[in-house]
Amino acid sequence: MSLIPSIFGGRRSNIFDPFSLDIWDPFQGFPFNNTVANVPSSARETSAFANARIDWKETPEAHIFNADLPGLKKEEVKVEVEEGRVLQISGERSREVEDKNDTWHRVERSSGKFLRRFRLPENAKMDQVKASMENGVLTVTVPKEEVKKPDVKSIDISG
Repeated sequence: MSLIPSIFGGRRSNIFDPFSLDIWDPFQGFPFNNTVANVPSSARETSAFANARIDWKETPEAHIFNADLPGLKKEEVKVEVEEGRVLQISGERSREVEDKNDTWHRVERSSGKFLRRFRLPENAKMDQVKASMENGVLTVTVPKEEVKKPDVKSIDISG
């Protein structure tokens, strides 16, 4: 239950909740002209989804990225490789259609677009990137080039 349900209007979460990522706009709804008032409400709202959490680990064989994207289908996610060894992961979760007859008690699931970009090291094989999605977790694997160890030749010491 929200502590202050009607003052902030709409689907806002409790402002005292440390896990709430909603931003209260004190100028929302006022009829004066300023930069905050001119920004559409959809652009002012923030969500955890906008900053999708992605883990990046490096193994001896590859760079592995894991992104938690619950509720998304693989068709709603894009994985792209750009010039300059840049891996880009993006997508969008649509907002649930609101029925005016519904009463919302809490809204914690996020919606919106996300975009994350990672510059990969020189040893990344950009032409062999693979991606898979299972149970809402996107896994992107970027193989690494093998580090060639220089041939070492033992030299006998005379004397």
